[in-house]
Amino acid sequence: MSTTNYPLLESVNDPADLRRLPRADLKSLATELRAYVLESVSKTGGHLSSNLGTVELTIALHAVFDTPRDRVVWDVGHQTYPHKILTGRRERMSTLRQFGGLSGFPQRAESEYDTFGTAHSSTSISAALGMALAAKQKGEDRHAIAVIGDGAMTAGMAFEALNNAGVADANLLVILNDNDMSISPPVGALNRYLAQLMSGQFYAKARDVGKSVLRPVPPLLELAKRLEQQAKGMVVPATLFEKFGFNYIGPIDGHDLDSLIPTLENIKGLKGPQFLHVVTKKGQGYKLAEADPVAYHGPGKFDPRVGLVKPATPPKQTFTQVFGQWLCDMAAKDERLVGITPAMREGSGMVEFEQRFPGRYYDVGIAEQHAVTFAAGMACEGVKPVVAIYSTFLQRAYDQLIHDVALQNLPVVFALDRAGLVGADGATHAGAYDIAFVRCIPNMSMACPADERECRQLLTTAFEQDHPVAVRYPRGAGVGVQPLASLEGLPFGKGEVRRKGARIAILAFGTLLYPALEAGEALGATVVNMRWAKPLDTELLLSVAAGHDALVTVEEGCTMGGAGSAVAEALNAAGVQCPVLQLGLPDAFIEHGDPAKLLALQGLDAQGIERSIRARFGAQQPARAAA
Repeated sequence: MSTTNYPLLESVNDPADLRRLPRADLKSLATELRAYVLESVSKTGGHLSSNLGTVELTIALHAVFDTPRDRVVWDVGHQTYPHKILTGRRERMSTLRQFGGLSGFPQRAESEYDTFGTAHSSTSISAALGMALAAKQKGEDRHAIAVIGDGAMTAGMAFEALNNAGVADANLLVILNDNDMSISPPVGALNRYLAQLMSGQFYAKARDVGKSVLRPVPPLLELAKRLEQQAKGMVVPATLFEKFGFNYIGPIDGHDLDSLIPTLENIKGLKGPQFLHVVTKKGQGYKLAEADPVAYHGPGKFDPRVGLVKPATPPKQTFTQVFGQWLCDMAAKDERLVGITPAMREGSGMVEFEQRFPGRYYDVGIAEQHAVTFAAGMACEGVKPVVAIYSTFLQRAYDQLIHDVALQNLPVVFALDRAGLVGADGATHAGAYDIAFVRCIPNMSMACPADERECRQLLTTAFEQDHPVAVRYPRGAGVGVQPLASLEGLPFGKGEVRRKGARIAILAFGTLLYPALEAGEALGATVVNMRWAKPLDTELLLSVAAGHDALVTVEEGCTMGGAGSAVAEALNAAGVQCPVLQLGLPDAFIEHGDPAKLLALQGLDAQGIERSIRARFGAQQPARAAA
C-alpha cells in the first residue's frame, strides 16, 4: 500500500521511532494511522470499529512505555491493527487475515510486540499479572499492562484476576477501554485534571502518608477515606476497583493524547496495581462506523467513500439465519422456550428473536460459564433453554457442561455455531473439538446436520429430547437446500444411505457429506449421511460394515476422539474387523485463510477425499478383511 499520504506513519517502523517523534506530531500521526487502518480494512475486510477506537490509546502506550520490554497484553485482540501497524507490520497489512498473512489477532510467533496470544475475551489481566509477578521474581524492572474492554470485564475470569492482583503486590496496570458511552458520564477538562492529579506522585505519596498517620485514629482515617472517595466520585464511582486493591484513575478521554500521555507517564512511576479508565468511541473518525459500530464491527471489503452496500442479489441463507428463524418459529409454538447467548446476539442470529420475544431472550454478557449454568437452572424449573454459542466458546464452559447440565441430565439445547474451520479468524475461533469433547460426556448427544434443511430439522429433534443435545453447524451458507416451513424433526440417532456403491463406504458427518458424495461418485463407493456423532447409528453402521470391504469416515473436526473414533470404537465393541480410514482435521492448529482453501489443504474437499482413499487402498479396491 502506498504511504505517500502518510509521511509521519512512513517514518515509524517500530515504537522506538514513535518515541523519537516530537510530542506535537503525535496528533497528526493519529490522523494518518486512523486513515491507514480504514484504507487497509476496506481492502481486506476485518474488524474496523474497534480498531478506529484504539488509535490514540495505542500511540500513547507505545510513546510512554518501553515496548516490547514493557509488556502490553490486548484483551481479545481484534482491536490491535494500529498496534500491528506501529510495530513493523505496516507493509503486511494487505495480507491481513489471509492464508500466510497477518493474523487478525495478536500472535507471539508473529512479533515480539505481541506479548501474549489472544482472541477469546477476558484473559488479559491474568496474563499480565503473570508477567508482572514473573518480572518481580526474576528481579526485572519492567511494566505489565492489560488493555481490556468494558464487555470483556463482564466475564468471571477478569474478576478472578482482579481479585488476585489486588493482593499480589504486583506492578500491574489495567486499562479499561470503555467504548460504551452510555455506562459512563461525560468527560472533560475537569476530569482530565483530576485524572492527572490522582495519577501523580504527590497524590500517591500524600495518600499513603495520610493513611499511615491517621491509622491510629480510626474516625479521622474514615473521614479521610470518605473525602478521597468524594473526590473520585466527581469523576466516576471507583469503589468496586478500589475494593479489589487497585488505585482507580479516570475516566479520561481515550482520544485525547494531551490527557492520555501525561496520565500514563504519571502512572508509570507508581507502584502496585493501578486501574485506568479510558472512554473511547467505536468507529472514531469514520462517521459511518460511528453511527453503526455493529455493522462495521467486522465488514468485508468495501469502498470507504460509499460505505457498506447491500448486495444486488441476496446471498444464500446461512446456517446462522436458519437457526434464527427456527428459534422464532419454535418459540411461537412452545412458550417454554427461552434463548440464551453470551454476548453474541448478532453473531448467533438472535436479533429477530429478541425483537419478537424480548421476555424470553437473555444476553448474559461475555460469560460462557454463567450462560451454561444459568440455562441449567432454568431447565430445573421446566423451562426449555436453547443456548446459542460458538463451538470455540463452549470450550470455556466445559466444566459447567459436564457438572451442571449433563450430570443432572437437563434438557438444554446447545446450538453450536462456527463448527469446523472458520476461515479468516483462524485457530482461536475454529470449532475443531466439539465432537470429541461432547461425545465423551454421559447423557449428551451430538447432531451433525449436512445442510440447511437438516439443520432446522435436527434442531427440532434436539428440542424434543428430555436430555442435553448439541447441534453443530458451520459458519456461512451450505449447499442451498431449502429448509422446510414446518417444524418437522428427523429420527433421533438415525442416519441414512445417500448413495449405494460397492466395496468402500464413506460415512460422512455434517456438511462434508456433499464433497463425500462427489468422491463417492468418482470411486463408485457407498456414501452414508450419519447425522449423529452420538448416539451413533450402530445398526446402520454394522449393516454397512457387513456389506463393504472398508469404511472411510469424514468429519470437519479433529480426528483424535472424533466421530471416526466413535465408528472404530463401535466396530471394536461389536467384534467387527474392518479397515477404517479416518479423515478430518489433524493434530495441529490450523491458521487463518479462505475456508475452501483450508479444507482443500487438509484433504477434505472432494478431490482430497478421493485422493486419500486411493492412497490408502490403492487403485484396486481392497479385498475383504479376514474375520
